[in-house]
Parts: sequence; structure tokens; C-alpha cells
Amino acid sequence: MAKINFGGVTEDVVTREEFPLEKAREVLKDETIAVIGYGVQGPGQALNLKDNGFNVIVGQRKNSKTWDKAVADGWEPGKTLFEIEEACDRGTIIQYLLSDAGQITLWPTVKKHLTAGKALYFSHGFAVTYHERTGIVPPEDVDVILVAPKGSGTSLRRMFLEGRGLNSSYAIYQDATGRAYERVVALGIGVGSGYLFETTFKREVYSDLTGERGTLMGAIQGIFAAQYEVLRANGHTPSEAFNETVEELTQSLMPLVAENGMDWMYANCSTTAQRGALDWWKKFKDASKPVFEELYQEVAKGNEAQKSIDSNSQSDYREKLEVELKELRDSEMWQAGSAVRQLRPENS
Repeated sequence: MAKINFGGVTEDVVTREEFPLEKAREVLKDETIAVIGYGVQGPGQALNLKDNGFNVIVGQRKNSKTWDKAVADGWEPGKTLFEIEEACDRGTIIQYLLSDAGQITLWPTVKKHLTAGKALYFSHGFAVTYHERTGIVPPEDVDVILVAPKGSGTSLRRMFLEGRGLNSSYAIYQDATGRAYERVVALGIGVGSGYLFETTFKREVYSDLTGERGTLMGAIQGIFAAQYEVLRANGHTPSEAFNETVEELTQSLMPLVAENGMDWMYANCSTTAQRGALDWWKKFKDASKPVFEELYQEVAKGNEAQKSIDSNSQSDYREKLEVELKELRDSEMWQAGSAVRQLRPENS
């Protein structure tokens, strides 16, 4: 492990320099990795592992859209693509990458094939952390491990094809074989991680649920909507309001923040913008921190998990989801965004 200083706190991380791909292949040379589920994380992780030279198969329901997607991606029925139960039987490492609700439904089937010495792999700590709600309690004679890429499966795949890596956390919940560490790190390198940092199943799901509802998706949409509505109410056009709220942030500023940090951004903007940002950021922090504290407590209590389980397990979940997504899609702000994207030079 490499010791890295993060803002005055030293952490152990695993990099591709100290645990190269060749070592990962050697660790898993006798393993069959069965990727169960081909939705959000499944395609990116499975394809990256295959391209990196690992023995990978995919388990998916036949005659489904995701089965067809797997075939389109090059997985061969009867060779590298199987029905879920057969893939679970063949796999020595079962990557359980269905949705949280899907994992609950399929658990009795998967559990039957978790024979001694196998590894059960997650990319989310949800199922195990909230086991009293999900009913997912792994057998004691299998390794239970986690690699959680810090982004979507689409981003993981795209960055892999660009020769880059997406950072991931890793965790060991249960080490039954004495090989859980080398297995999880090898898998983390194999799926295309930039570097790996240690966590626990509980910390992973707490931070993930908070982040998704917070700055990654929920809070950022709320802030976008609030600023856009204020600008529109004060006479600014949709184009001007969208560009000042979303386009400049996502297309110009955030890529630079990703490369150099927010301090660099502050130092390299106009003095007017600099002064205003320095004066106002703490006000936004003070206003939003109580909301984040409330959010974290709801996550820690399991209330957010239960809402997800209750909602996602309903038969009409997809229909209700489409109604909520349509509200976003049809809002003036995101209609303006659609028009702005079409006017970008690469689309003209």
C-alpha cells in the first residue's frame, strides 16, 4: 500500500504501480468471474475485466432487453453468457451487480450457489449493511468483498477506453479463505480503477446514499432549479439563465476544478468573481449544512434504505419513475438545456 496525505490525514491506498495488472491476472488466473446483472455497473465492469484478460461470464435473464444488450456487446450465449442460475453455478467469484431491489428478489437463487471458498462481490454496501431489511446474510464460508467505482458504469467504461481509471473504494466484510484481500484488490484493478481506497460496507453505503441525495444529484438539481428560477423571475431569458446556471459550470469551470482544484479556480477567475465567491460560499455552507446533517441521520437510521426498498419493489415503479423524470425533462430549465446542447459547436 502507498501512504498518501489527504488534507493532513494520511491514508493507505492501493495504486496500479504497486499492484499492477499482471499481478491481478496472476491472483485470479484460476477464477471464473460471474457478473450477475447487466444494467448500471454490469456492462462496464464485465467488459473492462474481459478486455484486461480475466475469465468473465455474464448471468442475465434470457429474452430480456439486458440479455440482448449483452449479446450486442459481444457476450456469446452458451459460452460467456448464461442464465443467472447457471452463471452462479459456474462462477467462483459472483459479482452481484443487480439493483438493490433486484438483489433482494434474487437472493434465494444466488445463495444456493455460494459454496465454500467462493467470493460474493458487491459494488454497493446496501444489501449487507441493511441485512435486517433486505434479508441478505451471506454464508460464513465465502469471502464477502466490495469494489465501488466512484461513478457510473458508463463512466468506468468510457475512462477505461480512454486509458484512464475511475477511483474506487474497496472493503472486506468477511474473509473466509484468507485470500479476500488479494481477490478484492485484483478485482478492483481489473475493473479499471485509478486507485483503490479502503472503506467498510457501512461507510460505503452511508457516504454513497448521502452523496447521491446531496451534491452528486439531489442537491445540485435543487441549487440549479433555485438559481434558474430566481434569474427567470427577474427577467432573464431561458438561454441566459441556463448558461449562467448550468452550462458555464459543467462545460467550463468543473473540468478545471477537476484538474486543478477549487483554490486554483478562485485564483484564476476575475477579481469580481473571486470576491463574490469568497464572500458567499460560507453562507451557502451554513444554509445547507443542516440539510446534510438531517440527510445523513436519515441514511444512518435506515429510513432512506427502506424508502428505496419500498418504492423500487412496487410493480408500477417504472411507470411512476417515468412520471417524475418527465417532470424534470419537461421543465423549462432542462428544455432550455436541450436547446443549448444542440447549439454546441460539436453538434452544429
